[in-house]
Amino acid sequence: MTDYRQLEERFAAHLGLQRRPVAIVATDTVPAGVAKFKGTVPSGCTFWRLASEGGTFYTVPSDHYNCAVGAYTHNIPLPPDREHELPGTLDFMTGIGYIRMEEVPGIPRLPASPTVIVYAPLGDTPVEPDVVVFSGPVSQGMLLQEAASRSGWSAQLSTLGRPTCMAVPAAMALGTVASTGCVGNRVYTGVDTGDLYAVVPARDLERLAGEAATIGSANAALLAYHTERRQRLT
Repeated sequence: MTDYRQLEERFAAHLGLQRRPVAIVATDTVPAGVAKFKGTVPSGCTFWRLASEGGTFYTVPSDHYNCAVGAYTHNIPLPPDREHELPGTLDFMTGIGYIRMEEVPGIPRLPASPTVIVYAPLGDTPVEPDVVVFSGPVSQGMLLQEAASRSGWSAQLSTLGRPTCMAVPAAMALGTVASTGCVGNRVYTGVDTGDLYAVVPARDLERLAGEAATIGSANAALLAYHTERRQRLT
């Protein structure tokens, strides 16, 4: 398996990461030695926060039922007694002007319902991930997007917004995507108001890490260049 601990260390060094990137994989089997998540959470993106803080665990569909929108993007059907929660949530969101119902069919979803979803810090992932979620200040997102563009793997998409969780299936299908997040995600994960997300397919990580080194060095040189130029021309 790829040395993901080394990859995380490289990203941290080149991008100045303050939060651990999160590896996510949707699978049909439970990885050996990985503990089942215990407890309840209000949203699927809460699992991102727990993994970024060091947790390695797997979830099953019922762990995602409390988040109707997240269950929708992850293609997890709600049980019959809770099926009303998705239309109820959408009715509320459309009623306050947050989203238009005609937008819903265009929201990316996982192509199939997962049996198990594994979450872990990138360096601790027990299996090959599908995607990796990076979060941090806009300046870090800028570096990741520049590295992705340089690598040739960046998705040709506008930056995604609500719901944040759609960035996972979007990245699986299309390549590296950025997301401004959404208010629900910010409440449940506690990310700072100035933080953005970048979600990267695992197949692109090696190449992206190499380009991140180049982009990090180039931006350091450009910072010195533009600082000196501003002083000289002001």
